[in-house]
Amino acid sequence: MSEGFISRAFRGRRQQSDVAGRLPPGQYLERGFPVLSAGPTPHTPLERWDFSIEGHVKEPKRWTWQELLALPHQTPTVDISCVTKWTKFDTHWEGVSVETLLHQVEYDPNVARYVIAFSDGGYTTNLPLADVLGGKAWVAFSYEGQPLAPEHGGPARLLVPHLYFWKSAKWVRGLASGSRWATTIMGIHGKKNATRATNLAIR
Repeated sequence: MSEGFISRAFRGRRQQSDVAGRLPPGQYLERGFPVLSAGPTPHTPLERWDFSIEGHVKEPKRWTWQELLALPHQTPTVDISCVTKWTKFDTHWEGVSVETLLHQVEYDPNVARYVIAFSDGGYTTNLPLADVLGGKAWVAFSYEGQPLAPEHGGPARLLVPHLYFWKSAKWVRGLASGSRWATTIMGIHGKKNATRATNLAIR
């Protein structure tokens, strides 16, 4: 059948089928970018912002904002899905892969099998180490070509698009590696939460 004989209705059904085949089960397609947060939006000045890797590492490592920006960047294009049932296709990000950061610390992957991400505002979330390696996770600071807005986790958030988006911690300030799966917490504000996350991770 020639292209001229394909009706608009047929094209519409085909497009709907393509979308349905791409959506995870139970999700709907979202054109916007909903804002969901567990508390008020932090606004940490960039001159006071840093990111650290702690826990089961030989020596903890810390980067200032400028030092993070100086690391090699990647520009992943990924679909993101929220546990509240929306999915957004083909989102464009820029950031530093978690693997790049972990290459700058010494750790035993047979011991440090999990990480806890900790954030300004006290949020923490845990992940198996395998879920942040192999080009699966980034510390993202740009979205759709613009600096990441605070309401979406700026200046930087964890981006782990193959998992539900609550694992992509907003306002991320570091990772604490550990040997056991730990129940994460809603801790107290700021860097003090890093100590609590580290304590959980190294049990």
